[in-house]
Amino acid sequence: MDTIQQLKQRFGIIGNHPGLNHALEKALRVAATEISVLVTGESGVGKENIPRIIHQYSGRKHAKYIAVNCGAIPEGTIDSELFGHEKGAFTGATSTRSGYFEEADGGTIFLDEVGELPLPTQVRLLRVLENGEFFKVGSSKVQKTNVRIVAATNVKMSEAIQKNKFREDLYYRLSTVEIHIPPLRERKEDIHLLFRKFAADFAEKYRMPPLRLDENAQLLLSQHRWSGNIRQLRNVAEQMSVLEQDRIINPDKLRSYLPNTSSQLPALVDNEQSKSDFASEREILYKVLFDMKSDLNDLKKLTLDLLETEEQPQFKERNQSLINKIYGDKEAPETPERLEALPLTHPSTPDLEITKPQTEDKYQFVETVEEEEPLSLQEKEIEMIRRALERSKGRRKKAAQELGISERTLYRKIKQFDLNEEDE
Repeated sequence: MDTIQQLKQRFGIIGNHPGLNHALEKALRVAATEISVLVTGESGVGKENIPRIIHQYSGRKHAKYIAVNCGAIPEGTIDSELFGHEKGAFTGATSTRSGYFEEADGGTIFLDEVGELPLPTQVRLLRVLENGEFFKVGSSKVQKTNVRIVAATNVKMSEAIQKNKFREDLYYRLSTVEIHIPPLRERKEDIHLLFRKFAADFAEKYRMPPLRLDENAQLLLSQHRWSGNIRQLRNVAEQMSVLEQDRIINPDKLRSYLPNTSSQLPALVDNEQSKSDFASEREILYKVLFDMKSDLNDLKKLTLDLLETEEQPQFKERNQSLINKIYGDKEAPETPERLEALPLTHPSTPDLEITKPQTEDKYQFVETVEEEEPLSLQEKEIEMIRRALERSKGRRKKAAQELGISERTLYRKIKQFDLNEEDE
């Protein structure tokens, strides 16, 4: 059997991402069997390569291979296309016609965008998978076919099943083995390799020198989201190959061919991950609020203790950790003037207002104390993240666990608050 590298050369597959290599290995292993395969992944990732590999390395390689885009065939004619029809079965059926399952007998059928099949057609397809039988449209005669089915979809099948748009029993029959192709944004190291291949192909096609990206343009290329995946990258490479006279591309030129990232939507939205990220951010906000409330209560207790005690050194010793928390790296005043810096009320929490005792105090307080602006939620959040990173010595996974959020959320927060230099 061919190695993965030989397989890539034979089918023109570019990239070394572990997820891509794993998908190709699975395709090679299942090729010699007769089991059904479901290929999943976003639109434009190159799912069509997997069924071609399976067919070429199977015992059916000398029989027909037919690829059908289920999403491109109108619902009213899909049954006729797949299973054929008898003369007079419907208006316009002037003769008997064989369908793809009859034509591909002994070979392989690739059903692309299988998630777009209407429910009645799904019932017919299930019967073919179970016993190889089907009816032509307008016929009562059972026909047999011996085909191997490889399907592909960019739809989240679990959601389609929950919404009754796809039959659960058909899904399990199609996905005996499931092969996932990772999106291009997860294959950052492959993006420039693919671009160079496309640039060379278009240079030969249009008889002009190939494009070349400078270092900064390469970095921009790898950081782009590529919601349309390989198909979008190929389109950009072709546009630039035709339109650009200067064959050395800098970031400004490249950026003019890329859509606004803020308006991009991924080809396949992971709703569960989005909910998870939202929950993680909500958790960290809760932590911030609880910490602020705890700090204020501690501050109230500290102030009352100070009002009631005359033993300043013992007071400082008992409350050193809280004093450090309030004053940070600055040295706290030793004299009672320190108390003058402590606000007696908090502007956002009137329930925590501290009233002076009615008896005469040893220390006279200034009635109008200028308060420092309290930390905002964002500042508090930044401080929590910074301290977690310090305690974990920059290990982001450990810091994320301490904060109770995902690594992905922590990475986004670090980038949002520009904490990279502080972490390193």
